[in-house]
Amino acid sequence: MISVVIPLLNEEQLVEQLLEELWTELPQTGEEFEVVCVDDGSTDQTLHKLLRFKEKHSGLKILSLSRNFGLQAAMTAGIEYAKGEYVVMMDGDFQDPPDLVPVLFEKIKSSGTDIVSAVREARNEKFSKRVYINIFHRIFDKLTGGQQVAQTGNFCILNKEAHRAILQFSERNRYLPGIRNFIGFNHEFILYDRPDRLKGAAKMSRRKLFALAADAIYSFSKWPIRVCLYLGILGVLIFLAAIVYTLVSKVLGLAPIGWSSMFLAISFFGSVQLTFLGLIGEYIYRIFKEVQGRPLYFVQKVYE
Repeated sequence: MISVVIPLLNEEQLVEQLLEELWTELPQTGEEFEVVCVDDGSTDQTLHKLLRFKEKHSGLKILSLSRNFGLQAAMTAGIEYAKGEYVVMMDGDFQDPPDLVPVLFEKIKSSGTDIVSAVREARNEKFSKRVYINIFHRIFDKLTGGQQVAQTGNFCILNKEAHRAILQFSERNRYLPGIRNFIGFNHEFILYDRPDRLKGAAKMSRRKLFALAADAIYSFSKWPIRVCLYLGILGVLIFLAAIVYTLVSKVLGLAPIGWSSMFLAISFFGSVQLTFLGLIGEYIYRIFKEVQGRPLYFVQKVYE
């Protein structure tokens, strides 16, 4: 059986069309299937439309979360409740085309691989969003030493072994595409052009995108804290050079007069220290969230 996991937040304009297309495409696989929709605290008619669709299609499973817990938590809830031998992860905004689900399934069956991810060859979104995302992928690829696959999101298919491996992760600040690459296994890809959102407003605001990017970088790269170390060493070298310069200037009678040099030195070291404190604070906050051990989400009701 194939399980298709879709997190949804206020997608009343798209959800029925998305499900109709899935019910058209999934029979092409020749396998039984279920669609697991996770209502991530929607405040519109998304849940109502899901329940109405379920009256005619028993293969739809609905998880209603008690509030909005975020995309990564909602996706995690869906894959934890998925029962299929193959699990498809996809977004619910029509930017992951339903007609590619049979393509993903055919690829994983024919290649005998464990994971098949959809790589975005082109993006038809707003220019500013494309710029932000391309910059993130370039930085993330460099910081992780090329261990991550650029231009991949949630859209993929997993076999049972890869699915079980992802379920072993218990971290609260999670980035599922990074986790998917971290577990290893045999990994194949298909290319596709990512369309723009069909209807409605994007739920991942600029602030949420930056927060997700920060979680990805802090979770899978040691470079933020390594940069602090390098800057600290650079500051010490500059300080030692300043001592030598001051002593030589005193001996030669060239010592600078005034407060400007002192002010610049204090400003430099003060800003470096504040930067370090802010960065360390980010790590401490994430450690605090992990130590709290709070549940990632709460399911209010399951409709199946």
